[in-house]
Amino acid sequence: MAKSRVAVAQVSPAVSTDAAVEKIADFTARARADGAGLVLFPEAFVGGYPRGSGFGAIVGSRTDAGREAFRQYWAAAIAVPGAHCTRIGEIAAANSMYIVVGVIERDGGTLYCTVLFFAPDGSLMGKHRKLMPTASERLIWGYGNGSTMPVFDTPLGKVGAVICWENYMPLLRAAHYAKGIQIYCAPTADGRETWQPTMRHIAIEGRCFVLSSNLFARRGDYPDADDATESNRNEVVCPGGSCIVDPFGKVLAGPHFDGETLLTADLDLDVIARGKFDLDIVGHYARPDVFRLLVNETDTQPVTFFDEKS
Repeated sequence: MAKSRVAVAQVSPAVSTDAAVEKIADFTARARADGAGLVLFPEAFVGGYPRGSGFGAIVGSRTDAGREAFRQYWAAAIAVPGAHCTRIGEIAAANSMYIVVGVIERDGGTLYCTVLFFAPDGSLMGKHRKLMPTASERLIWGYGNGSTMPVFDTPLGKVGAVICWENYMPLLRAAHYAKGIQIYCAPTADGRETWQPTMRHIAIEGRCFVLSSNLFARRGDYPDADDATESNRNEVVCPGGSCIVDPFGKVLAGPHFDGETLLTADLDLDVIARGKFDLDIVGHYARPDVFRLLVNETDTQPVTFFDEKS
């Protein structure tokens, strides 16, 4: 099978939603020039990951300033579909590339941490909403449901995404393995040294290629953070660590911990079949007589309208 080249963009936070989209244009063009057919961007890159912000909330109390901070964050989020989606689609089409990107999605009064998938013709293929926001993220992001856990069959391979600490949910990983994922995208905001062994473990466990994209950020990138001061603005608060790993756990590119970068690697999908010779955890290595996973892919909604006459 022919090899395909993929790219991971490690970027710094943009100053605005529009600036983030144009940064996607820049890094996508660079990836295309390097021969890549797919590029991955970090979690919440469009709309922003509000590192260090407490939104004026403690148990039993919210402040007016915190509510206004949330309103501003809500205003920076994007509609899906919407004008910013259209622009990202144009970038994908101009470069004939797949773009996988983390965004903050606005749906009514609720925000979701979402990954969008764009095809080389510019179309929005679909999205994945983060099922379980972590810790304080639950204050500002809603929960996704099972209806947005797609794995897309593309000429490059079967592509899906699992966001940040969702990667610590073994049943969610198993659902993606069962869908045959081959290019496992892991956009994240986690720059801890423990992230690298997690990515290598998933690659080995799922016998898939793992692409992880993270931000490189300094405290000065978050001027509204609760602990931001003029003296600590150059402190690195997210060192990156983006990487590409093969199905045997071999690191093909990265990890990178020193500023923005574009990582590329050539993927040979034949490596996946070689790996599944002795480990296919949703196939011959499974024990369905002992363990079974049921996945609810219903698009559950809090309000359903229907007409009894129809």
